[in-house]
Amino acid sequence: MKEQLIGERAYRGVVPRLIKKSLRHELSAIGGWYAGDITDGAPTYGGAYTFHFTEDLGLEASYLRTREHYEILDAIVDRQQNLVGITGSENNTMQFFMGHLIWSMAYGKVRWMGGGISRYDFYLSVGGGATVQPSVTGLTGSFGPGMKFYLTEWLALRWDVRDAIHQQKRVQLGLEKIVNDITVTAGLSLFIPFHS
Repeated sequence: MKEQLIGERAYRGVVPRLIKKSLRHELSAIGGWYAGDITDGAPTYGGAYTFHFTEDLGLEASYLRTREHYEILDAIVDRQQNLVGITGSENNTMQFFMGHLIWSMAYGKVRWMGGGISRYDFYLSVGGGATVQPSVTGLTGSFGPGMKFYLTEWLALRWDVRDAIHQQKRVQLGLEKIVNDITVTAGLSLFIPFHS
């Protein structure tokens, strides 16, 4: 490691990554909260597979499952039920089949209250896929930030925030709208092969 003396202070050069991701597979189990634009919030769960082409770029395929329910809109429906003869919605399943390009923007390390040191990656995800609902199946765009904290060379904690942009339809009310649904998830990632 090279050091350069600037203004009588020693500055260290860039330290190579201790944990390598290049040409490794990543399997993730994730869960969290889905916050719909016009629907109620609900728990969500699923998984992801990522192949890291380089230290900075990876391609991820993911699946998330949640529910679709409209408590506020159903209250409106209930008040108008006798007038227009429509019924409220049920707890319908919503599924996201997505693909993302993962770009690791920054990596570093953090010391926890004077104790151990953890290494992390901060990344951005951009992609798309399909949203499957009882009312409509359509294309979905998605983007958002994420972070991984490495526990070992083969195990990491991850969190992600994703904004899913897609069309949502409410047949009973004749509602059709482009929505921004937010999911916040956390989980564990397993990197294969185990030794970098």
